[in-house]
Order: sequence, then C-alpha cells, then structure tokens
Amino acid sequence: MNHLAGGRLFPGEHQRATFRSDRGRNDVSPYICRSGSDGRIEVDVVGHTAAQLDASSSFSSVGDASAFSKVGVGYSVTSSGSRLDGVVLKTESWSVEPLAVEQAHSTYFGDSAMFPAGSITFDCGLIMRNIPHEWESAKEMYI
Repeated sequence: MNHLAGGRLFPGEHQRATFRSDRGRNDVSPYICRSGSDGRIEVDVVGHTAAQLDASSSFSSVGDASAFSKVGVGYSVTSSGSRLDGVVLKTESWSVEPLAVEQAHSTYFGDSAMFPAGSITFDCGLIMRNIPHEWESAKEMYI
C-alpha cells in the first residue's frame, strides 16, 4: 500500500522492502533488516534496552536525546533528485527508552561518496513502543 500510494495520498516515494525481526531480549527485536527491492538500501541493527545512554553519546541524558528526537520532522529524496518530501510525526504521547546498540550498519550512511570517512558517526539508540501516531505532510524542500 505504501509503495502504491506514496507520493500521491501521502508524502514519500516508497519502495518495496523486506523486514525481518526476531523478538528477543527485553521484548525488543534484536535484529532488524530492511532491504529495498532494488538491493541498494539495507539497515541492520542489533541491540537491547538499557538503563541509560552509552557514555560516548553527545547527549547528557535520555531526556536530552528524547527532546532532540521529538522534533519529528523528516525529509526523503524523490525521484526528481531535486525535491525532498517532508513528513511530520504526530503522537498522542512521547516516551522513549535507551537502546544499547551492539551493531549498526546502513548502506546509505556507509556510502563514502556521500559521507566521507569521519564525517558521520552513530551517536545513540532510542526505542519507542506502543505509541499511537500519525504521519502528516510537511512543506517540501528543494535542493
């Protein structure tokens, strides 16, 4: 449905993807994989809930990381290559927990042509569960 209606009924041009998840430790899916049908985008995450953020995080507390994430606006590239679709996450409540990430891999962020070595690093993991939400359109952006 997202693939067919994306960019028409709601923002974002969505591709078909496969999601794999194994429920495990602390009721968190410790392995998540998304692979686009074109095989270009893959994301793998291994982790579990934690009592606090990793000491190397640039955020001083879960509250600070949560407030930063709460902005809830995201942009995604479109097939035009010059326009970004904007979406806003709307929630009835907001509650996150720290996620101790043991492994994180993204072919997008791992692309050294877009992100030269040392230009981007993983900061911390947060997980939000069982929060009613909706996605709304945001103003598009041109690049």
